[in-house]
Amino acid sequence: MRQFILEQNPDKSGLIVVNGKDYRYLRQVLRVKPGDMISVRLLDGELKNSTVALVDEKSKKITLQLCADTQVVQNDKSITRGVQASELEENKSILQKEYWLFQFIPKAQKFEQIVRQATECGVKYIVPVIGEYSEKNSVNALLNSKTERIERIIKEARQQSGSPVETKMLSPVKLDKALEEWNKNQNKIGFVLSERDDGDGDIRKLFPSGKKFDKIGIVVGSEGGLSPLEVEELTKKGLFHAVHFSVNILRCETAALYGIAAVQTAVN
Repeated sequence: MRQFILEQNPDKSGLIVVNGKDYRYLRQVLRVKPGDMISVRLLDGELKNSTVALVDEKSKKITLQLCADTQVVQNDKSITRGVQASELEENKSILQKEYWLFQFIPKAQKFEQIVRQATECGVKYIVPVIGEYSEKNSVNALLNSKTERIERIIKEARQQSGSPVETKMLSPVKLDKALEEWNKNQNKIGFVLSERDDGDGDIRKLFPSGKKFDKIGIVVGSEGGLSPLEVEELTKKGLFHAVHFSVNILRCETAALYGIAAVQTAVN
């Protein structure tokens, strides 16, 4: 399922002119040609159909025309597909729950992979946490990196997966500030993945009977995991439940994806 996320709404005539990196994505990744149909995500989150009206190789621009029929066509002519607005209304649980990933900062390449996978899984907020075991070089690289690269990774992941969730990465912070931000939320529940056998691996047991939560937090360590003091601070100050999965030792990028999937399965 793919979609193309617009950075500006169509003009009054329903035309959308695409250039720059978006042109290269449509031309080189999706290989569009005149007449192709593309599902576009508008700024208000609605998904509509458009057709490729013009491909200008000389000026590196593609013109899309919004279709009068806004239903996404389910046939071979449609080269993209995302979650339609009507589908969100029918299944509001897609957006009712807000997932937060508190990722203790690993090496830059691993962090980008985690951001990409978390976006595809529908995580709303990614919070990079400066932890005790985070390498200084990795922290400095993220603090000094251009946000445009991460935003591009998020956008491409949403386009590839068709996710209707507008994923955002917050600024890197230390654990106390991350917990301060998390504790602003009401009706929340959180889980911290621990390498030590200090928590139950059955997440369903941790949910109070009959209670539903709007905000779900997941904490994942960096390459060195989490320190005992960090786990203690998370469970006491952030009310996170320690979770220990009886599986093989996972790399941090694998643990993030595994943890998100496990929690989403338990919540849903």
